[in-house]
Amino acid sequence: MAETTADVRRDIELTRERMSSTLAELENKLNLMQVVREHPWPALALAIGAGVLLSGSGADVKAAAATVGATRGASGKIGAALDDVVASLVTGVHGAFEDRITGWVGELKDAIGAPATNRSTQPVRAD
Repeated sequence: MAETTADVRRDIELTRERMSSTLAELENKLNLMQVVREHPWPALALAIGAGVLLSGSGADVKAAAATVGATRGASGKIGAALDDVVASLVTGVHGAFEDRITGWVGELKDAIGAPATNRSTQPVRAD
């Protein structure tokens, strides 16, 4: 049975509408802030668990130590330069991870309405 151009256009429009609604549903499911608002306590527990795992793993220190050990065989000047570069890189990556985790925890606290804290873990007073 041959379809007319009107039938094809109607099918295309229906497909577009279905795809649009499916994409909207996916965006809602992937909206982190919406998930946090709907489930604040599990989100906070997940954030704390991830922070503990990342901070307790010492992966950045282990990687730096392994790199230093691997570069010891190089000539003195090159080895020292590589050590400095690697130390700077690891420090920067560690700082970036720490800032990212701190930001996520802050966003989660904002989403659930928890009071903000400063670096010394004392509540920040809003005067």
